[in-house]
Amino acid sequence: MLLAIVQFALWSHATHIAQAAASQGLAVARSQNGTAAAGTSSAQQLLDQLASGPLTGPAVTSDRTAASASVRVSGTATSVVPFLSLPVHAEAVGPVERFVPDLASG
Repeated sequence: MLLAIVQFALWSHATHIAQAAASQGLAVARSQNGTAAAGTSSAQQLLDQLASGPLTGPAVTSDRTAASASVRVSGTATSVVPFLSLPVHAEAVGPVERFVPDLASG
């Protein structure tokens, strides 16, 4: 029972790290001059700093269109219970920032 509690805590922590990395990557990707590659790089940097323990095999994918951007992080939570592999997924999606001129004030 104790190992199951520790395993859940590790999975929960890995999920929070993945979500933080996805959010960080989205902030970069959706900026006015951002790119999908910059979002991926930013998310990967955060994962390199935080996820060396609870999240194994993290993979980052990002996409940016004219209207929206998204960053997805997936991996596996570190296992303390033998033969148990818990997947971790996180996704952040948002509109792309863009300048819209005020045409009404002429």
